[in-house]
Amino acid sequence: MVRSKVEKLFQKSKLALIVILILSSFLRLWRISDVPVSLFGDELDVGYHSYSILKTGKDYQGNFMPLHFHSIAEWRTPLYLYFAVPTVALFGITPLGVRLPAAIFGIIGVWGIYLLTKEILKISNFDKLSSFKGLKLGVLTSFLLAISPWHIQYSRAAFEVTQLLAFLIFGLYFFFKSLEKSKYLWVSVTFFTFTPWIYSTAKLFAPLFITFLFLIWKNQILKMSRFEIGKAVLAGVLVGFPIYYSTFFGQGAQRAVYTSIFTDPTVEPEIGVARMVDNIMRGDMIVGYKPSLWDRIFHNKVVFWVDGIVKNYLQSLSFSFLFEDGDPNLRHSIKGMGQFYKVEVIGFVLGVFFFFSSKIDRKLKYLFAFWILAGILPAALTRDGGNHATRLIIILPPLIFLISYGIVETATRLKNKLGLIFLASFFLLLTTNFIFYQHIYWIHNPWDSERWWHAGFKDLIQSIKELEKDYDKVVISMAGEPAWIFFAGWYQYPPDKWQKNFPIGNDVELKGFGKVSHIENYYFGNFNVPGESLYDLPKYIDRRTLYLSVAKEISVNLLREPERVPPGLELLKSIPYPSGEPAFYIFKKE
Repeated sequence: MVRSKVEKLFQKSKLALIVILILSSFLRLWRISDVPVSLFGDELDVGYHSYSILKTGKDYQGNFMPLHFHSIAEWRTPLYLYFAVPTVALFGITPLGVRLPAAIFGIIGVWGIYLLTKEILKISNFDKLSSFKGLKLGVLTSFLLAISPWHIQYSRAAFEVTQLLAFLIFGLYFFFKSLEKSKYLWVSVTFFTFTPWIYSTAKLFAPLFITFLFLIWKNQILKMSRFEIGKAVLAGVLVGFPIYYSTFFGQGAQRAVYTSIFTDPTVEPEIGVARMVDNIMRGDMIVGYKPSLWDRIFHNKVVFWVDGIVKNYLQSLSFSFLFEDGDPNLRHSIKGMGQFYKVEVIGFVLGVFFFFSSKIDRKLKYLFAFWILAGILPAALTRDGGNHATRLIIILPPLIFLISYGIVETATRLKNKLGLIFLASFFLLLTTNFIFYQHIYWIHNPWDSERWWHAGFKDLIQSIKELEKDYDKVVISMAGEPAWIFFAGWYQYPPDKWQKNFPIGNDVELKGFGKVSHIENYYFGNFNVPGESLYDLPKYIDRRTLYLSVAKEISVNLLREPERVPPGLELLKSIPYPSGEPAFYIFKKE
């Protein structure tokens, strides 16, 4: 009787999963070319690297099939960029071509967390009837991840982290499968050791997580055959060694060093100020000041580092970050929303209480506690890591699980109608939150975030193709964002030429602009004459020169007042943001 009920529920859960995957696909793919409103610089960087690999087998700086891609500002982990090569081949350097892998891995992650939840519950101490609870929990975790603002945000842009989560989830899924059938151990290790190829935070998290899993489940692992353990070790070495070698002996650690809390250049001045304040408060003389022993004990680098790390940890788990304000970067989170829906705080609090106070296998409790604390660590070691949603996304799956567990467990414990009332109330509030989020995302967010997504550059650069045939020089302003990657990506400049004549460092003197970088007849620089402004530009260019200007270089809105074009210049084109505000102007000399 019980078995037949469970089988029926299992069939229903599979149907529910299919519906959830359809919903997940819709939320991640619908109008992905239009919202977010444009490819921002890092997305174009992905697209142009992939395009360069497609055309030449090299990244756009000329490195053949690199383990870290040499971008303009940093060295990037490679796996997402390689996965983007086929989609860029199909759709070009377009939002669909660049973002599609993120959406696909986002959908796969929703499926994966369903499978993982079921595997986790297999090794817990639930009784036989708990199959009902387990199946419901698997469906709920996948549903909450499918509609998660945090996950949707990163699934609709060319961020690597949805791929990271998918590999991490399946690594853990196959690990639990291997506890039953050891043939899956090497598959688990392969997924885990590919995560550092995807995003840099995994370079620290992955070895910690793998070590933790081994220590907690070492008795079961060591009982496996030497052949299976050997396969797993070999897989780990073959997959992991190249990326870690490139990180430690190449340039792969450059970004981590730059963002690290330990290299923050503001620490020493802050220590000096703090010691000086102590000195003043004691009434000591400032002249000839030397820090006392107590000054050195209370104000030093270690104290500042520890304080910063603790603050990052507290901020990462704060109500403000998780449920109210989210990441202040409007590429990572939308204005007016936390990383989760506000109503989910109910599930989170209940989930933490019931999960860690239940009779579930202690190993699982250790797993989730470690996953969250170790998942925060890579972000906590960076300067702005406390609310950096990209670096913190590793903790999304365990938090989703705890929220789901809290809802299912509470509904199960409440008797009769109380459980139904609780579920109905929760899902009514969740639906309200979801509708509000959808309204903000599609209606307000495109305008709120237009500058964060570097809107306008596509029209600006593509306008060059329409106009350049009549001009000898095209000068692209650097008064806003560095324009190199926007030009290369949106123009789809031939990568072989870009590699051969790489513009950065290829400088020339240009009248009115000083020393500027260039490639062929395209120049990147700002109008730079002391005491003069863009109104003086006509004195320095001829009629065969185009100037692509950032709107802020002109003190008036030429979309509203085109008659106020600087004397001596002709406005060929104005490029607005989606909101209608001016983004760029294209000028020539009259």
